[in-house]
Amino acid sequence: MAQLGKRTTAIRQGVDRTKLYPLDEAVKMVKERAKAKFDETIEIAMNLGVDPRHADQMVRGIVNLPNGSGRSVRVAVFARGAKADEAKAAGADVVGAEDLVEKVQGGNIDFDRCVATPDLMPLVGRLGKVLGPRGMMPNPKVGTVTMDVTSAVKGAKGGSVEFRVEKAGIVQAGVGKASFPADHLVQNIKAFADAVQKARPAGAKGTFISRVAISSTMGPGVKVEPASLFGQ
Repeated sequence: MAQLGKRTTAIRQGVDRTKLYPLDEAVKMVKERAKAKFDETIEIAMNLGVDPRHADQMVRGIVNLPNGSGRSVRVAVFARGAKADEAKAAGADVVGAEDLVEKVQGGNIDFDRCVATPDLMPLVGRLGKVLGPRGMMPNPKVGTVTMDVTSAVKGAKGGSVEFRVEKAGIVQAGVGKASFPADHLVQNIKAFADAVQKARPAGAKGTFISRVAISSTMGPGVKVEPASLFGQ
């Protein structure tokens, strides 16, 4: 078994890996242990009581974090004419139609999120094998296939976070930065947890949110009492 380094040993001190901490306390512990030379991302992982292999147990959605994600997001919009102009005015980094499809098919993906107007989806559909595995395919269920490109672009740049359950039944996302005030992180985490709870599928039985942990990019995971994610 590999021996832990001094840094890893130090930041793990004081974290009981068998204990469930109230959210406020867990956030404080994670912030105190974010010692990297860069502004670490605060991440949440939630184990859900679903089997995503079944269509009626799929969990996905989008949430606007009240205090933003702290991440710089490059947004691409597939649109033509007036909607393309609207996307540019809203701050989209890349805008196009057939030309943008060809660019992506050629492997040139210099953006993090995609938005598309409904009329361009037959064209964008060709990119499923490229954008799908990256979790970037526009989808009306999460508001990225829309005629309201202004709201979609501003939401993506302002802190909206998409989530989708993985094969193992886990949902995870970045919910802020270590430099954020603790209360801002708590608000963001509660907003994310609330969005996941509201996305509970009809096929989910029993306990929906079974385990929760938060961590910084380079820090240890801290287990959170699920009930503390909700309410005031």
